[in-house]
Amino acid sequence: MMHIRYGMPVALALGLLATAAVAKHDGRPAASLLDPAAFAPTAIIAPPPAQGSVVARQELAYLRALHQAAPAERIARADADGHDKGPHAFNAVTGRDLTALPATAALLARVDAETDAVVDRAKDHFRRTRPYRTDPTLPHCGKGKGVDDSYPSGHSAFAWSTGWTLAQLMPDRAAAILDRSRDYAEGREICAVHYPSDVEAGHAVGQLVADRLLHDSRLADQVAAARAELARR
Repeated sequence: MMHIRYGMPVALALGLLATAAVAKHDGRPAASLLDPAAFAPTAIIAPPPAQGSVVARQELAYLRALHQAAPAERIARADADGHDKGPHAFNAVTGRDLTALPATAALLARVDAETDAVVDRAKDHFRRTRPYRTDPTLPHCGKGKGVDDSYPSGHSAFAWSTGWTLAQLMPDRAAAILDRSRDYAEGREICAVHYPSDVEAGHAVGQLVADRLLHDSRLADQVAAARAELARR
């Protein structure tokens, strides 16, 4: 599969790794562990390509070609992932029912809440128009959203924050787990609901947040408990 990729968002985010409350109403913990200044949108990812720029037009053309060339089964799977954002998306590659493991589920809920808080701030800051709103003739999955929240992709951030967390806890399955992250995130492009740069920025944010939390001393006991739980056969 052809891919347009943008190194700047990931480079900025991974560079931040070397440096050293949003209430939730869905049962997840409130985001409170990350320094808002350190994780400000402009501190962790570059701005998206400007609307109407050469790069943005290339992205739109790429999405159209990708969606039209994708087999119906792949589009259906990508669409299903888009409606099914949860740790169970990784059950097959981990060989575990992640929702039935309390320590693991609690850690992943924390990672997801913190990731969402960072993503939501970035979406509100950049306010990028969704590709199918920029080009109403673009075929895409679903009915679409009527808000300007394309950058970064929240589903990509979820895929990479969850995948990165699980890969560090289950190194023997890391390759398969990260392949699942990539497949899940790329589904947003196949569905033409996010630009490639949205997906790449989501990757950067998700991996950055997960890595920071895994090394946060306040979560050390929780990380250890999840690691031990996942090690049981």
